[in-house]
Amino acid sequence: MRALIIVDVQYDFLPGGALAVPHGDRIIPVVNRLQRDFDVVVATQDWHPASHKSFASAHVGSKPFDIIDLEGLAQTLWPDHCVQGTAGAQLSEALDIRLVEAIFRKGTELSIDSYSGFFDNGKRRKTGLAGYLWDRGVADVAVCGLAADYCVYFTAMDALQLGFGTSIVEDAVRPIDESGYAAKRAAFLQQGGKLLAVGG
Repeated sequence: MRALIIVDVQYDFLPGGALAVPHGDRIIPVVNRLQRDFDVVVATQDWHPASHKSFASAHVGSKPFDIIDLEGLAQTLWPDHCVQGTAGAQLSEALDIRLVEAIFRKGTELSIDSYSGFFDNGKRRKTGLAGYLWDRGVADVAVCGLAADYCVYFTAMDALQLGFGTSIVEDAVRPIDESGYAAKRAAFLQQGGKLLAVGG
């Protein structure tokens, strides 16, 4: 069984959003077409409480993209984004979710961020995604969505470490930072990951 994991296609990561990924909206038609090629389709949703500790606004004197120590982990500070219940946290209405079986929310703990769809950044708490995929008999996953250099990358790396055959769908991701993503993509390939091109 093959699964497609759609990562964080939410308004705050799309053009005009609080943490917009350049040209992030361009992946949506590709993601919509892609879903029909998989046995299982799931999605993740960034879902932060207000005043989340990964927000620059939660730290006096800090600004977005500063890096601090948070609970023993290096933490990039972000603009407030994907706050629970806000319009920016909603999945884009342009995303076809008719085939999406389940949505896994992440970043829900106030004091720790969660880039991966499987765990928080300290791997202290699971989202339930791995168990769901195993229960459905999934052996291979393809990861698409936003942003390529953060939540897509960390979701894909955790999928590899959990034993799934793992691909990143190159036509259906966009990074915040192109050069940073190039290095992370190389690391992903070194670990045995694959790139999937579907003609976006």
